[in-house]
Amino acid sequence: MDGHRPGEAGGREFERVADELRGRMAGGAYPLRSFLPSQRDLAEELGVSRDTVQRALRELADEGWIETRQGSGSRVVKTQHIQSSAAKATRLRGAVTLAPFIGEAFEQAEVTLDVYTLTSESLDAHIRLQAERIRGGSIAPQRIALRMLLPDSTLPLPYPRAKDDLGDTRMRDRLRTITELRTRSLLGALRDLRTENLVPSVDVRIRHAPLIPAFKLYLFNDVEALHGMYEVIERTVSLGPDEVIPALDVLGLGATLTHHEKTDDPAAPGSVFVDSMRQWFDSVWDRLSA
Repeated sequence: MDGHRPGEAGGREFERVADELRGRMAGGAYPLRSFLPSQRDLAEELGVSRDTVQRALRELADEGWIETRQGSGSRVVKTQHIQSSAAKATRLRGAVTLAPFIGEAFEQAEVTLDVYTLTSESLDAHIRLQAERIRGGSIAPQRIALRMLLPDSTLPLPYPRAKDDLGDTRMRDRLRTITELRTRSLLGALRDLRTENLVPSVDVRIRHAPLIPAFKLYLFNDVEALHGMYEVIERTVSLGPDEVIPALDVLGLGATLTHHEKTDDPAAPGSVFVDSMRQWFDSVWDRLSA
């Protein structure tokens, strides 16, 4: 049996591994119905023990991301689903993740991305993917402007929480830790692009709103929007090496998003939706800066 490796003190490394695998599934690196690498390969790649990988895989299975069978490995059974009624819907055939939309946005000379979300978990995975594309020379945006609205960290969010103990704050603490970790990662990835002179102009701003997110929203270059409601689900969550609790959680990764696109007709449903979401986002952003 593999022993613990350096950096696995406290047994919290499984959360980092689970977060990484969620990001890969949401980003399309591990598509729907594909098999994850073997536990041995994942442990070697991520620098952790097989016990840590097994624990992360159990959490992903509890969340419904993967299905694990003895002797067959772990198969992806959930990704980020997207629906669209836009004229370019043919582009979406087989595209079940955010990656095509963020990828197309970053292929423009100027990238404008506004996001309203519970955490920065999904966005971090996709931004890091685009940073690698820029380093590889396949895309070369000249300006990246990101505005992100996150909930105020002092806000008493109703979810996630322990199902049977309203006074147990560990689920909220866990959410705050994940958000802080992913936000630092995202900011670092974008600032590195500017520091390394790969992107001449990078403008990243984050504000915290006294709002409880019921939905997530992505606005791309003022012409497209992805919008999806959060779903509250009951699942078991591991809070320590020997502690699993029933919880009510909000999972944005894996939620169905609806695609809306502006057209030349300002009265078309897609145009109306994108414009209304733009007005809503700007109104919240401006009030927070007043």
